[in-house]
Amino acid sequence: MKRRSYLRQSVLPLIASAGIGAVFAGCTRTESDDSRITTSDKMASTTTSTSAQSDTQVSQVRIETVLTGLTHPWGLTHLPNTQKSLLTERVGRLLLVDRSAGTYDRVNGVPDVFTRGQGGLLDVCIHPSFPDPSWVYLTYAVARDDGATTTAVGRGRLDRDDPRITDFEALYYARPYADSAGHFGSRVIVGPDNKLYITVGDRQFKDFGPDHVAQDRGSDLGATLRLNLDGTIPDSNPFIDDSSARDAIFSYGHRNAQGLAVHPDTNAIWQTEFGERDGDEINILTAGDNYGWPIADESCQYGSDEPIGVSHGDREDVVAPVYSWPCGSGGFPPSGMAFYDAETASKSRGIVGWQGDLFVGGLASQSLARFRIDNQQVELIDHLLTNRGWRIRAVSAAPDTGAIYAVIDSDDAELIRLVSA
Repeated sequence: MKRRSYLRQSVLPLIASAGIGAVFAGCTRTESDDSRITTSDKMASTTTSTSAQSDTQVSQVRIETVLTGLTHPWGLTHLPNTQKSLLTERVGRLLLVDRSAGTYDRVNGVPDVFTRGQGGLLDVCIHPSFPDPSWVYLTYAVARDDGATTTAVGRGRLDRDDPRITDFEALYYARPYADSAGHFGSRVIVGPDNKLYITVGDRQFKDFGPDHVAQDRGSDLGATLRLNLDGTIPDSNPFIDDSSARDAIFSYGHRNAQGLAVHPDTNAIWQTEFGERDGDEINILTAGDNYGWPIADESCQYGSDEPIGVSHGDREDVVAPVYSWPCGSGGFPPSGMAFYDAETASKSRGIVGWQGDLFVGGLASQSLARFRIDNQQVELIDHLLTNRGWRIRAVSAAPDTGAIYAVIDSDDAELIRLVSA
């Protein structure tokens, strides 16, 4: 396939301002942008208010468009010691991107996927010792002959010279299949223990009570799964000795989680999760824990003020989020997330004032949220990239340059990056 090049860029200065956390405490989809200077030029960077405490070293941030013309891109991972990345498009395409040139090649050999509704080719990550071995892991939606669907994870070897996936094998299919085209999850990462962590959505089941699939440990739905890198089940999984539970489950009680990231200092696994009407969450995962959906949640039912279950604080058998957008706040449907560690921020194009922060992509909010993290204390600092109509599906930092990449989800989408100017 012919490569295409799109690299464009622009610069505006950042303004330092103290006390910004309180400005965005409500975090509604219609928040005021009075604290921002914006331009009508789509390619110009959005000037955002930032915290003087950490951002005094930041004078300018450049926003560069690396690729355009993408079709619902979903996942992004960077290959080590190179300027190459892998990017998935939900329509079933895997791209090998040259970040420096702003070009890509299509990668052949990906599995057939179910592409209706929210289904398709979803997330991508690589083996921790890549390129030896050269395993690439993909999550994707699949359908049986009877039309029922589920989330799958598989792996294949990446040939970068003649871009293709070889020796592809499906490793795990979430059970049960469902007659639904929604809530597949699905992020996949390699954790600090060299295990695969995969999110699976609740497939939009609406029986909001204790019999919901997300509360059924005999179901993979509404759960975070944990597998060995070869797809087998770790002996240390929390329910391995429970005959009534699925052996792959690591945590459960999730609605539809689409963000996973490892904290660079604590090695804890953090997760973002969609609520129903509002109720969106940031969670820290621990083995065997129940995160409440739908018996304990901060959501309301769509089209009403009727709460779903009780508040997390009203039950001792569930884990509350470390940050949430309760019903009535306007929510922040959160997708991909990434920590920006100090080593990455110090690279040639890194943004030093943002080191240690957490970035979360917003869909309906059409913004990139930036949080300050202090142990398990989470403070919303700012919304970035506002007023552009960008549904941000994934975010990641390139370890070689420190640039922060964001994947925009639309049928004519862009891959953009934020760098120190």
